[in-house]
Amino acid sequence: MTLPNESKAVTVIGSGSWGTALALAAARNNNEVRLWARDDKVASDIERTRRNPFYLSDVTLPDNVTATASLGEALTGSQFVVLVVPSHALREMMVKMSEFLTAEMILVSATKGVENQTLMRMSEVIEDTLRHKFKPCVAALSGPSFAREVVHGDPTAIVAASADIACGEAVQHAFSSPAFRIYTNSDVVGVEIGGAVKNVVAIGAGVVRGLGFGSNTVAAIITRGLAEVTRLGLAMGARVETMAGLAGLGDLVLTCTGELSRNRHVGVELGKGRKLAEVLAEMREVAEGVKTTKAIYELSRKLNVDMPITASTHALLYEDKTALEAANELMGRPLKPE
Repeated sequence: MTLPNESKAVTVIGSGSWGTALALAAARNNNEVRLWARDDKVASDIERTRRNPFYLSDVTLPDNVTATASLGEALTGSQFVVLVVPSHALREMMVKMSEFLTAEMILVSATKGVENQTLMRMSEVIEDTLRHKFKPCVAALSGPSFAREVVHGDPTAIVAASADIACGEAVQHAFSSPAFRIYTNSDVVGVEIGGAVKNVVAIGAGVVRGLGFGSNTVAAIITRGLAEVTRLGLAMGARVETMAGLAGLGDLVLTCTGELSRNRHVGVELGKGRKLAEVLAEMREVAEGVKTTKAIYELSRKLNVDMPITASTHALLYEDKTALEAANELMGRPLKPE
């Protein structure tokens, strides 16, 4: 088993805020970290200045973090590979990485979403792209965690979910520190669905804020959103207790209420009457909930799961409904028991 004081070779694929934060978290736990950046100039800037030029640029990275734009250089000899790329780009990235990956590596998915078209969860995408080569050891990392607070050392608790108990425990020991606590969980479906659906609900929570509604309304969205996450998760084989934990309720509350939430920000701006394209054009990072809404909506229809907040968010994003129309449609549903 991986011990906390053993230095491990960790590769982080993706140099956005969350990738940078996870690289720093791994480095603080005495690991040798390679941070892969898509842009060679970003990698060279990090090496030269010890700072990410675009994300969390006020944070100095320690000497045990090196940056590169070469996948071969980043991955060769790695023991843990942390995937921090947008959900819609994960399959393409896995194909590019596959020649450098081995069965001995532990693959950690830190991407929250469901793939459009296939409706696969992120761990399923990873396994699907490698199934002709080997069966990978995969853990899904999720839970309430803003990147900026992680790099500032704020106490944070998240979950590493894997069907392989030893795999989850290896991730737990390699990345945990006094301020960054990782719990293990074998319910990969529940952890991944919780991490995906909460972004959809957070857009809805932002919309009601943007419309000028108060805390009562946001609390209702969060509570009924949790019901939607739970219904979908159970329909897919998840455990109900996962939805009450860090990757379910914990992440949902943070993303729906936190000022640093990108998905909530999108909803707030839409609630104010702005166009989606305009809002997204101003954002450097991806709001996963925008694309994930389409996949979750399709999943709910496929599995015949009632998800009215998801349906209203989908109508707002993809069916030209206004924010007020979507909100009124949600509140005008027939009365029924909770």
